[in-house]
Amino acid sequence: MTTAVESPQFIRTIEWDMMDKSKFFPLSMLSTFSVRCVLYPLTVIKTRLQVQRHDQIFNCMIDAWSKIYRYEGKSGLYRGFWVSTFQIVSGVFYISTYEGVRHFLTKNDADTRVKSLIAGGCASLVGQTIVVPFDVLSQHMMVLGVAGKENKSGHFMLNQSERMQITADITKQIYIRDGIRGFYRGYVASLCTYVPNSALWWAFYDLYQDYNRESFPTHWVSHLLIQCMAGTLGGFTTTLITNPLDIIRARLQVQRLDSIQKTFHILWMEERLRMFTKGLSARLVQSACFSFAIILGYETIKRMSITEEYREFIRW
Repeated sequence: MTTAVESPQFIRTIEWDMMDKSKFFPLSMLSTFSVRCVLYPLTVIKTRLQVQRHDQIFNCMIDAWSKIYRYEGKSGLYRGFWVSTFQIVSGVFYISTYEGVRHFLTKNDADTRVKSLIAGGCASLVGQTIVVPFDVLSQHMMVLGVAGKENKSGHFMLNQSERMQITADITKQIYIRDGIRGFYRGYVASLCTYVPNSALWWAFYDLYQDYNRESFPTHWVSHLLIQCMAGTLGGFTTTLITNPLDIIRARLQVQRLDSIQKTFHILWMEERLRMFTKGLSARLVQSACFSFAIILGYETIKRMSITEEYREFIRW
């Protein structure tokens, strides 16, 4: 049976049965919310870049940031944020599934990277099933006003009551047009994007951890720093691989296209080879920042939640 303890003095991976769940779950939700608060504007910018045709409104990530802030203020960078916070619930199911599957595979002597690959894919399958309806709503909010407005940015200002009303109106219109099915528009595309993305991310996370431990003198370099670097590299790598799938998912959910095949065809006709790099800079920055922040919070919380019998073997 594989073990997470590499030596009597060092636990490499804190496993599910080593943690106090009453501490882990609330701290995990708080960490996820904090990360989303700080980095949500990158998600808005990435989505805006992905759904525009060519460079119709924004030329690049910095241009998008500048125009959104200039014409919509800070609230424009957080459009759809409160709808998206429901994703925190899916995050609890995501991490529970990931850790649970890893624990099951550990008992069956699976290789560490195989465990991470399978557990990451299963976690994303559960998480996306819960989160897609909120994702659809938040993306509609993110791109609201992208086309057909008078000012040159294509955007407009909204106060709090207007945002609440528009969220309700969008929810109502989606239901009227497509029923419950409308809230799962792009669900298959989301699975095709996020299941392999999650599986690869966790596998690369383990791979880069091993590489970093071999590259840096581990007797004085922080193990938590090594893990954060591994998470960032894993996010960077999986983003490069899965970017076209993420664009197709965003187009399906926002523009109400009929199928993945049709969306791919339209995207190819509009962008040609640029479809592989559309919104990539924003997504790379978003993924690297999210990966670093999530691992920093996740691994810190695991250390804080570990039971007393393993606490002396923890290394920061």
